[in-house]
Amino acid sequence: MTPDSPLATRIQPSPNHGERLGKRPDMLILHYTGMDGAAAALQRLADPIAEVSAHYVVLEDGTILQMVQEGRRAWHAGRASWQGERDVNSRSLGIEIVHPGHVGGLPPYPEAQVAAVTALARDIVVRWAIPADRVLAHSDIAPDRKEDPGENFPWRRLAAEGVGHHVPEVPLRDGRFFAEGDAGQPIEALQAMLALYGYDQPVTGTFDPHMRAVVTAFQRHFRQARVDGIADASTITTLRDLIASRPT
Repeated sequence: MTPDSPLATRIQPSPNHGERLGKRPDMLILHYTGMDGAAAALQRLADPIAEVSAHYVVLEDGTILQMVQEGRRAWHAGRASWQGERDVNSRSLGIEIVHPGHVGGLPPYPEAQVAAVTALARDIVVRWAIPADRVLAHSDIAPDRKEDPGENFPWRRLAAEGVGHHVPEVPLRDGRFFAEGDAGQPIEALQAMLALYGYDQPVTGTFDPHMRAVVTAFQRHFRQARVDGIADASTITTLRDLIASRPT
């Protein structure tokens, strides 16, 4: 096995992969490991019993390791969905970022690590022609299960360097908001907007726990000023701006 990216300086193979099921990768998914240090994370990602892996792992100091060849289907996304696609593993490449995550207090990502993730992601999206709006968080594709890479991940910086789709966050302000338990036509409209952007959000007209998870995931990625699962004016307007500016 030789690195697919010139930025990968080490190979640490994982047995946890398979054939892509007739799909060409057109998504890039970013994760954090959510574990205490690189050694434990790498051990788990190479453990056949764990049945998880990723194409790349980025260490705290910016070192990039490749674990699965890009042409193979790594097992990083799990049960997930985006724009109706449910076999996300066959359609995506996955980067694991060594980071303790929410359980570890969600500390800032080190500068060297952010720079390495940005460079690797840019290399991947260029080589595979991955659309900007398909560079996603694990929490975007699995909002009921996942929180990573978290609300302090610098998506804005990645977008400024050519990776991902982003718009300026609309400032927080007072005004009408929607929350769990609400129902009616405005909820239907918001659900339709979330689904249009790609989230697995049925249009039911009821703001249920699943919708709260979807709104929270959206905020973690696109409206990080306050992550509470409440669809306030800032959240809704930022979503509207994203849809309006989506690459064609």
